[in-house]
Amino acid sequence: MNVPQIFDYELPLPDEALGKQESSLLGFDAAYDGVKQQLRLLLQVDELGYWCQTHHGGVLPICELVTEQYPLIVFHGDVGTGKTVFAECISNRLARESGIEDTVLFKLSNRVRGSGKVGEMGSLISDAFDKISESAGRSRRAVVLLDEGDSIAASRDQQHSHHEDKVAVNTLIQCIDQVRRMGGRVVVFLCTNRIGAVDPAILRRAAVVKVFERPGITERRALLSQDLEGLSLTDEQIDTLVSLTDENGQHPAWTYSDIRTRLYPVALGKAFPDRALIFDDLMHAAQQLEATPRMASA
Repeated sequence: MNVPQIFDYELPLPDEALGKQESSLLGFDAAYDGVKQQLRLLLQVDELGYWCQTHHGGVLPICELVTEQYPLIVFHGDVGTGKTVFAECISNRLARESGIEDTVLFKLSNRVRGSGKVGEMGSLISDAFDKISESAGRSRRAVVLLDEGDSIAASRDQQHSHHEDKVAVNTLIQCIDQVRRMGGRVVVFLCTNRIGAVDPAILRRAAVVKVFERPGITERRALLSQDLEGLSLTDEQIDTLVSLTDENGQHPAWTYSDIRTRLYPVALGKAFPDRALIFDDLMHAAQQLEATPRMASA
């Protein structure tokens, strides 16, 4: 079995490209500040003993309790709200600011579901975590990103849950339990569009659960103003685009991804290569597109 194939990438951190990407993520600093203290504890839990001895003259019961938390972070929200890229960039900045420079970010591929053979998905998950644990060793750190995590962590109580899926969830739970004993050398991010579909036993183990909402009026105005700088758009024109990307009847407000990966290319396609991009291109593109529908929670 070729285990590396089940990873989309293995990226040493800190990474320069992820560092640059931070600047394009609206609200990144606030999101990072909201979780960095707890993530730092997860990644540096092996240093708690020294901290206790230095500042309290001995081991505190509270520190022993904190070392028992599971190194699992759950990000959930609609498609296009930035869960995956925030997980990548948060991991990158934490590695950089904490001085933990010998860190590898593993993104688990959906290929971990295998080809449908009996026991294959559970074996692939187990083999992947064995490789991750081996990479972390005794001194390195590893961050694991499970994108679309509900695809391998779906509730075992669902009526349509297949035996193979249940085995995979059991295996994932065992792997999370095992990395807890590694003293903070492995941390797992699970990103999902359907928090209600994730097995309760997985959620109970999460040290951090953060929801990613669709951008509101203020966030969309800031995003459009930032991204469209240089086009000399007026405040009224920006407000028009904010309105066109707002909730409308049965259609929800646009996501960050809707604006950046759908609106902008359509608008640019109207102008390129013959003329300059103008407000009308953006307005007409917004009028012909619709926001990504909300995902059901389960």
